[in-house]
Amino acid sequence: MGTVVDAAPIKETNGSLAEKKPTVVFVLGGPGSGKGTQCANIVQHFGYTHLSAGDLLRAEIKSGSENGTMIQNMIKEGKIVPSEVTIKLLQRAIEETGNEKFLIDGFPRNEENRAAFEVVTGIEPSIVLFFDCPEEEMEKRLLSRNEGRVDDNIETIRKRFRVFLESSIPVIQYYESKEKVRKIDAARPVEEVFESVKAVFTPKSAKAE
Repeated sequence: MGTVVDAAPIKETNGSLAEKKPTVVFVLGGPGSGKGTQCANIVQHFGYTHLSAGDLLRAEIKSGSENGTMIQNMIKEGKIVPSEVTIKLLQRAIEETGNEKFLIDGFPRNEENRAAFEVVTGIEPSIVLFFDCPEEEMEKRLLSRNEGRVDDNIETIRKRFRVFLESSIPVIQYYESKEKVRKIDAARPVEEVFESVKAVFTPKSAKAE
């Protein structure tokens, strides 16, 4: 007998998500910081659902919708997609999943994203994982990927890194002021990085055992 809540249009707090009270972890890190790999490890070990803002946007582009065309044009120009668009996609994904624990990867990209997400969903992240990696290391990783991603040429990589620094660092600083940031040194090998990640997700009582 529950009422179905339509997720769009989004202007103010949508009760359905706040009522679900999901645990949300924001995962931030520059392009090539290895956050996607670590998210897969967290899913496997800790039972979270991984939502990549980038993957959701790419899926929307593939769908050929009007929304998708607009997203594609903005990405080509190196612009950040409007908060409302990304939040709608994230919200839909959270509502359609039975799980209550979510890793949101690559979002919020800027302060406006962050504020809009909290207003729209009524949810604050429990923690913010920040994968800290030097630009040279990220550049090296991206260039060796050869995944056929159009946006992985050297100039675009550098532009993406600049956008990340300008936009995401204020978000990280905001959550640092709320003591929610867990900074991970992501320049190390994958296994070592995951040991640090595991320490964040393992309850203190379990660590002591």
